[in-house]
Amino acid sequence: MAWVLIVASLVVLWVASLCKILYTSSSPSRNSFLTTGGAFQKRNVLLVVAHPDDESMFFSPTISYITSRGHNLHILCLSIGDADGKGNIRKEELYQACAILKVPLQQVKTLDHPELQDGFGRVWNHTLLAKIIEEEINSHGIDLIITFDRYGVSGHCNHCDVHYGVRSKLLRDTPQGNIEAWELVSTNILRKYIGPVDIWFSILDAMQHSGEVMHCLLNEHPQKSFLAMAQHSSQWVWFRKLFVAFSSYTYVNMLRRIECM
Repeated sequence: MAWVLIVASLVVLWVASLCKILYTSSSPSRNSFLTTGGAFQKRNVLLVVAHPDDESMFFSPTISYITSRGHNLHILCLSIGDADGKGNIRKEELYQACAILKVPLQQVKTLDHPELQDGFGRVWNHTLLAKIIEEEINSHGIDLIITFDRYGVSGHCNHCDVHYGVRSKLLRDTPQGNIEAWELVSTNILRKYIGPVDIWFSILDAMQHSGEVMHCLLNEHPQKSFLAMAQHSSQWVWFRKLFVAFSSYTYVNMLRRIECM
């Protein structure tokens, strides 16, 4: 009987969390992320990821927030994900996913650099990463960067290297004036796999910090995360389907401002 009550409580909490997300998507947003003094100002945002499918598995709430508010979003994917020899396929899948996420294809760029190949144990040069990202900033008039934090959500070394390329090299060694940089906060394993229930923890975290250093972005269209990830058909195996269903990153992103070291 006790187990029945526990399961029923979890189901109710899950449904209530989804209702909160849907209610938020149908009501005026009070989130101040990307606003200046409460006024709208169109921003040029660069999302930097390591592999095709990172954008759909981890950053879809952020992408939805940015595109739905009329900002310019550019995505820079630093590899084609060729660890299993499917790089060319995965590159095309990224474009298909971005079409679902309403990111113009001309604003999506993938690289196949010999020194930035996908794989655990493959160390990416932080100076090279900073140089490539700086070129994108200058080419598109970027004024805000979003990327992984130092743990990179999953602990993948390529994710972590992207973070350090931005924080330790780009921001420290090549100051970018008024460029803002934000990182996706990695949560503990419990929060990571409680699906939409994590929105309550994320909201509480954001309330404890100034909006200048942390923001909680709810996914206003969580169904798009599933549709976008499904475009990555070479990766859309059973355990990734479970991941997208139960991962908190499908439903909410916590963004924290990166301070120059």
